Amino acid sequence: MKKFFFLFVTLLLANATILKADEPALGTGIGNKAPELAGPSTNGKELKLSDTRGKVVLLDFWAGWCGPCRRENPVVVAAYQKYKDKKFSVGKGFTVFSVSLDRDQASWVNAIAQDKLEWPNHISDLKWWNSKYAAVYGVRSIPANFLLNGEGVIIATNLRGPALEAELAKLVKQ
Repeated sequence: MKKFFFLFVTLLLANATILKADEPALGTGIGNKAPELAGPSTNGKELKLSDTRGKVVLLDFWAGWCGPCRRENPVVVAAYQKYKDKKFSVGKGFTVFSVSLDRDQASWVNAIAQDKLEWPNHISDLKWWNSKYAAVYGVRSIPANFLLNGEGVIIATNLRGPALEAELAKLVKQ
């Protein structure tokens, strides 16, 4: 009986190890499962990155005070408008999950309005470079972004200008 129990436990543990090996490791590199982010939106409601699961997601780090970010925003807006309702080989639809490194609520909200960032997912802890979200993803300069598939796995990083459009176009289901 002891041998049977030992064998059973060994097989159970081996099976669990095999199942875990199929899951991508948590991290910020291509092929990694994107770490969870949860934080307050512009109206104080908590939003989670995992709530976007199933869609292709551009996790976009930016700030209202960042000139290069503001110049990149029209590209992100155009991609959102073009791809938000498309079907992808790696997800259904496209959205943006914006993480602001602003430190002033009014400036953050005004930049969203001015740049017409119409997607619903905007969070910030208003801690500038001390943002816990930037720390989790190792973001040391902005703009920075991570493209996630419908399973929340990172499939590309730092797509700017035409590179974002090109990557999304490749992923559209034919």
